[in-house]
Amino acid sequence: MSDRIILHCDCNGFFASVEMLSHPELRAVPMAVAGDPESRHGIILAKNELAKQYGVKTAETIWQAKQKCPDLVLVPPHHQKYHEISRLVNAIYLDYTDLVDPFGIDESFLDVTGSMHLFPMSPRELADVIRARVRSEIGITISVGVSFCRVFAKLGSDYKKPDATTVIDRDHYRDIVYPLPVSDLLFVGKRTAEQLRSQGILTIGDLAAAEPARLTALLGEMGETLWRYAAGRDTEPVGSYYTRKRPKSIGNGMTFRRNIVGEAEIRAGVAALCDSVAARMREENCKATVVQVQVKTPDFRTVQRQITLKRATWLQRDLTEHAMNLIKAACGYGTMIRALTVTAAGLVGPEETEEQLDMFSGSDSTAEKHEGVEDALHAIRRKFGKKSIRLGCYQKPDGDPNEVDRT
Repeated sequence: MSDRIILHCDCNGFFASVEMLSHPELRAVPMAVAGDPESRHGIILAKNELAKQYGVKTAETIWQAKQKCPDLVLVPPHHQKYHEISRLVNAIYLDYTDLVDPFGIDESFLDVTGSMHLFPMSPRELADVIRARVRSEIGITISVGVSFCRVFAKLGSDYKKPDATTVIDRDHYRDIVYPLPVSDLLFVGKRTAEQLRSQGILTIGDLAAAEPARLTALLGEMGETLWRYAAGRDTEPVGSYYTRKRPKSIGNGMTFRRNIVGEAEIRAGVAALCDSVAARMREENCKATVVQVQVKTPDFRTVQRQITLKRATWLQRDLTEHAMNLIKAACGYGTMIRALTVTAAGLVGPEETEEQLDMFSGSDSTAEKHEGVEDALHAIRRKFGKKSIRLGCYQKPDGDPNEVDRT
């Protein structure tokens, strides 16, 4: 059986590239997309190549970036634009295969194994054609990795940027992949990299040469998974773009412009977050069986709590009450809160739930009334836009929540 042909297409400096489409003058200056420092979202989200030359890095603070590049131009994010450009880029990928699996707003895996016979060219040439189309039709650049598995294709797209194609094939993957630091491998985060380094495993080659049993003892099941990734034994398929996977969780969080305290202020923030989470759950046609909260205090202490529900729900009202109870039990309403995240987890389809009343439902008729109200609210927003009808909580304490997690 011949190897698969997997492409990983990664948009270069995506947020910054999209902003430069609307404002071409930004191409001539070092610029970055960043949160609002006055609302304490002062993190670099993306940067252009000129800013990169100054050493500006994604996820560092604006203050750090400005130390490196005093003339750095900052632009606020426009997430709706990014989603629209992402859709257009994926539409180009779909001209070559239906097996397009987005791995985030700015990157996608493509399996072109079954469609290569339609294109009289090599996999590298096909990747170059796709890059050229995105550049000419959309106006941004992508880097593409070509390999026989997803993990190595992703390493290929990161290997050379911007606007480049890197092929990692069966014959030469050890030459390219094995010298790379182990932290470059998919799903090797900072903590995992430190654990591996403590065992003398510094490169991907070191990881591939390690005994799987030793890695399992160190990292659990993830140890064997990472060994398979390093050894080129990743067999995970690329899913179809048209077969959407149900998310495992849906969460929103906000960092407040000022610390909030007291039941009224906390409820306002929680209700705004739960309103957004509930709306997204209806879009995904799923209900939560678990509610989680994460509270960050001004001294950056983080507290997390969760509860498994007796009755699955997608109602904003239910999510709010459960989240408030978790916060009360975890730290009380008298604790000052800097940032807050509410997550609906254990998501299931409505057809998978059994309707049982709990303390928040009251009676069948009461539950039906709340379902009807939120159904109507969702229908109005779908027709006239998300801001066409809003809860009063959005006026206090600090406006709309900023999405921080969608998994």
